[in-house]
Amino acid sequence: MEKKNTVSDAELEILEVLWAAGKAINASEIRAALDKKKGWERTTVLTLIRRLLDKEIIIQEKRDVYYYYPVLGRNEYIQRETRSFVDKFFSGSSRNLAAALVSSDQLTKEEIEELRDFFHQNI
Repeated sequence: MEKKNTVSDAELEILEVLWAAGKAINASEIRAALDKKKGWERTTVLTLIRRLLDKEIIIQEKRDVYYYYPVLGRNEYIQRETRSFVDKFFSGSSRNLAAALVSSDQLTKEEIEELRDFFHQNI
């Protein structure tokens, strides 16, 4: 994913709301969905929306007010971010990522066994 399309944690909060909605929603609906969790002001939400529009991560549609929807589905976004992470930190090698997780004790024995079973089923 290009630097232009890198999404901040705050922008990701907006995307999560849009993905969860499953349809185009307006800024007020986005803010309402985030209100209890974030309590952001209207201007903050609008700024984050503008950034996502500038990065072409979301699209707006003019109705009575602007409605927004993501260009990428959540799974596609996760795949791109994962690929970017592996490229950046592990020279593009998923094997190196897995080895780093195992050697750093980030995975339990049970998780390693689950992954082994997963790999055997998907080969």
